[in-house]
Amino acid sequence: MVREKLILICQHGGEFVPKDDGSLTYSGGEAHALDIGPETVFDDLKYQLAEKYYLEYGSLTIKYFLPGNRRTLITLSNDKDLKRMYDFHGDSVTADVFLMGTKGFVPVNLGTQAKRKTGAKTSGAFAVGPATSKGAHSAVGLKDVTIGIATSSDFVTGINATLRSPTRAAIASKRTAGPNIVDGLFEVNVTDATDCSTDIHDMSVSPADSVKKRRRTASWGSGENGLAIVTVADNLEETRKTTSQKKIARKCNSVAVADNMSQAPPSYASPEKLVEFWKNGITGEGQDFRSVAEFRDALQKYAIAHRFGYKLRKNDTNRASAVCAAEGCPWRIHASWVPSASVFRVKKLHESHTCDGESWKTATPAKNWLVNIIKDRLKDSPHHKPKEIANGLLRDFGLELNYAQVWRGIEDARQQLEGSYKEAYGQLPWYCEKIEEANPGSFTKLLVGDDKRFQRLFLSFHATVYGFQKGCRPLLFLEAIPLKSKYHEILLTATALDGDDGIFPVAFAVVDNENEDSWHWFLEQLKSAVSTSRSLTFVSDRDKGLMKHVLEIFENAHHGYSLYYLMDSFIQNLKGPFNGEGRASLPGCFLSAAKAVRHGGFRMYTEQIKRVSSSAYDWIMQNEPEYWANAFFKGELYNHLTLNIAESYANWIDEARELPIMRKIEVLRCKIMELMEGRRTESSNWTTKLTPSKQEMLQEEFAKASGLKVLFSSDTLFEVHDNSINVVDIVKQHCSCAMWKPTGLPCHHAIAVFNYTGRNVYDYCSRYFTADSFRSTFAERINHPLTIACIGGNEEDPEEDDDEQIMPPCISRPLGQQQKKIRRNKSQGIIRRSVCCTRCNGVGHNKASCKVSL
Repeated sequence: MVREKLILICQHGGEFVPKDDGSLTYSGGEAHALDIGPETVFDDLKYQLAEKYYLEYGSLTIKYFLPGNRRTLITLSNDKDLKRMYDFHGDSVTADVFLMGTKGFVPVNLGTQAKRKTGAKTSGAFAVGPATSKGAHSAVGLKDVTIGIATSSDFVTGINATLRSPTRAAIASKRTAGPNIVDGLFEVNVTDATDCSTDIHDMSVSPADSVKKRRRTASWGSGENGLAIVTVADNLEETRKTTSQKKIARKCNSVAVADNMSQAPPSYASPEKLVEFWKNGITGEGQDFRSVAEFRDALQKYAIAHRFGYKLRKNDTNRASAVCAAEGCPWRIHASWVPSASVFRVKKLHESHTCDGESWKTATPAKNWLVNIIKDRLKDSPHHKPKEIANGLLRDFGLELNYAQVWRGIEDARQQLEGSYKEAYGQLPWYCEKIEEANPGSFTKLLVGDDKRFQRLFLSFHATVYGFQKGCRPLLFLEAIPLKSKYHEILLTATALDGDDGIFPVAFAVVDNENEDSWHWFLEQLKSAVSTSRSLTFVSDRDKGLMKHVLEIFENAHHGYSLYYLMDSFIQNLKGPFNGEGRASLPGCFLSAAKAVRHGGFRMYTEQIKRVSSSAYDWIMQNEPEYWANAFFKGELYNHLTLNIAESYANWIDEARELPIMRKIEVLRCKIMELMEGRRTESSNWTTKLTPSKQEMLQEEFAKASGLKVLFSSDTLFEVHDNSINVVDIVKQHCSCAMWKPTGLPCHHAIAVFNYTGRNVYDYCSRYFTADSFRSTFAERINHPLTIACIGGNEEDPEEDDDEQIMPPCISRPLGQQQKKIRRNKSQGIIRRSVCCTRCNGVGHNKASCKVSL
């Protein structure tokens, strides 16, 4: 039966204790349980946990261990991560999650929150809710204390309340109480109260404004009679003593403001419901608001809902007047501050319009409103394009904005959601330090220019270097991938292949520009990180010209050209005329020539190409076959692979392309960690001696070996007869068919010899293809720094020294192709042919536009 729910055992307040084998145990703290399902929304789960554990919502970090791995913590940050965790645990009933964050949660109105169908609810076995029996009270050590309840006004309503207080440890946490105070640790029983309306006019309806609503709720504080519920006004007086009484009165009214409209819709309401709600934002003369800012916000949304533009004639803290933007339209509104009532009141309102919507054509929304709307949309889809958002605003609100307006709004929204791009560079030294602390033996190198601008960052984990040295062939692919970010950084990578021909990242670097200097620097750092005595083979794009740098830095190294890029260049340079089988046959012949292991095979396929196109043959000969054809290449052979390694990195980066630099690097680290963890788990279930792909290849050779005739030449040399005679040397592991050494697996001729002599075929397979070697590749783990939550501004803030603050790299925008073409034409002195008329032989016009009378 498919599991529908997963019980999360949520633990907080303890600490991680390392064991001798490198695994972690969690000691101390408290635990509660929540049920989640495949439809659970991450933001809702995070909010519920923040409320339950009294943690700031923005600082809360949720981590978990993969099943069977107690060494590496993985962070939950979005719905995709939550779904992945749910899938990782398969048929498990429970999963442990660990919470870290800063104390100080102030809840929102629970009535609004209750309407959301989050899919996360408290488990019955570990219920956190109101205590309804004496047994439940005593279970958590509650005792009766008397409290005083202070209202938003200066008087105290006569309320007899009994508080079920927690033990000392719970009291020390200073938990916050909202409109519903019962949360499993506190219970307030109100026996007598005087009705007092505290409804407040609230126009904050966008999701980004929900934080503001949380700040206006009540909180626990110390009163004359002990623990008391105090309002924000009390806190303001304590923490902002320098604030004038006038400002405090405007922010927190001492009397309730009459509410002339229904409760604000939830933050997740559809655009249609928001617009319908905003239409009643301004109801008429005498309407009260808490401040001029709230009045401006209501007016902005009111104008959008009714689709008209306005101009503010007067706009200060004491008064605000607006008129319709259309000339001659009588609509106008005036509001001002009323000191006696401490409210901002609408004094005059002329509601009729005569402009027929003319003012809407030039209407421009306020920046804050636009940013908040865009933030909501980026939360749902982080990679929204400016044009898509502009079309959505036009469809939902009737606002026609240009590209630049929306682009600036997206930039501001992303900075609020993800942090500052510029400040992230200043945190890189701290990040490198934390990576090396959590992963001893890892290698990081940060290079900053004399102008304190970022230039290069190299990063190689001990786990990846160890895996490369223990289980990977001495083969590294060098790639460069644009990060597609604001500052145009480039990701340089060195990637190996595991025993199953899967990519295995060894090291990477982020550089400000891709050039010979940056590649030379990267290879120098790579040599320091890898430090192997093996003769390495490097593969890169021929056009990058990296051969001289590789051979200069790495002794006894070989360099080859990537067949993927060569094939692409070959196809692009194909030019007619074509004979024989035509153009379509050339790519296949080129690939066969590259894979041919004998000189004769290479010549056979190139001659076929020559018969079809002599220019294609010339291109092959001019592009140095000794560096890419198996028949001539001296290093580790690799041309059986035509995969695009850069595409894997590009897919990883695509999920994080809008994030600041440090969070991009953290995404890469998590992707590598997940890749290693997934393959480690997968290989633990293998029962074959070779990796699956190599075992399948060997089985194919076994099938071909049946029925072959084997003759002894000596104890080590054998003749195998099929359509031809092949000589097998089992000591040198060589066959005259030349297919044993390039593949690393015995050919079918050698397998026939092993079957005949009773030898074990697996003893003659390359050690890199064994399952044990594969497991050694992924034996080590990339550890998660426990304080890395600071990336989102959570647990531990890195120290910033203004003298050492790192600035982002300079943005060098390349000239457009048209500008390059114009400049090139001018520099080369190209003279374009003038248009000549065939009718009058004149210059500067053609026959169709000729006006000369003949």
